[in-house]
Amino acid sequence: MILAKTWTDYEILECGEGMKKERWGDIILVRPDPQIIWPLKSKDWGEFDAFYHRNRKGGGNWEYRRKIPPSWNIKYDSCTFKIRPTDFKHTGLFPEQAVNWDWCRSKIKLSQGSPKILNLFGYTGAATISAAKAGAQVCHVDAAKGMVTWCRENASFSGLQNAPIRFIVDDCIKFVEREIRRGSLYDGIIMDPPSYGRGSKGEIWQFDRDLWQLLQKCRKILSASPLFFLVNAYTAGISPTIVGNLLREALSDLGGGVTSGEIGLPISDSLNVLPCGLFARWDSQHFSQF
Repeated sequence: MILAKTWTDYEILECGEGMKKERWGDIILVRPDPQIIWPLKSKDWGEFDAFYHRNRKGGGNWEYRRKIPPSWNIKYDSCTFKIRPTDFKHTGLFPEQAVNWDWCRSKIKLSQGSPKILNLFGYTGAATISAAKAGAQVCHVDAAKGMVTWCRENASFSGLQNAPIRFIVDDCIKFVEREIRRGSLYDGIIMDPPSYGRGSKGEIWQFDRDLWQLLQKCRKILSASPLFFLVNAYTAGISPTIVGNLLREALSDLGGGVTSGEIGLPISDSLNVLPCGLFARWDSQHFSQF
């Protein structure tokens, strides 16, 4: 496991009994996390600003201890991200992904020129912003218009309003298929596909069933000398080794090497760490530094 442990604007303060207490800048949130099955050391959560309560129907709501702004910004490296508590418990950012932002940024900085990077299932665009900050031309694709708008805001907050970023609202698979027909090529691909998804016309995506086909399609839009390919996932029951195997098979003609594993977050004042999904990385240099 590799840990995102260089944050200053974010930290997990404590965890237990299915919940985590986090600091986002100077605001404290308590949210559910199904991975946390160990006991809570404290008798209660102490001071916090907002607490997310799940209901029996699978949704939930926020309980506010004090009035906080509808949204606020935090920083990582030279990037600035908008944080907003949503109705479905998320905040618009997955801090553990910092390890992947750092890795992609290092590959971009070592390249010559301004490589073209495709970010599929790009969500609110943290990876897009990080790659653009490193000097890449980035195509950001997500099927949700609200997420792409959020990415635009993050770009503006990070001083990238005039950067070479394309913001695309589209089904990621259909976009890749059109890029194949157009003959478009990319020097690096980042993707964070969901476990399950449904398209605007009822199309169903299942990670374990459909990832291989998507990887094969993405291989067709890689340039002659690509830099990297990153797959991130949160699908329960899937081993990082499986995703690494799929990526290795899809790019078998390119040489290079594949590394796979877990990503996680440290917990303050604890030896425990919080597992937060998996990654598989292909690197053209036949090595992959964490």
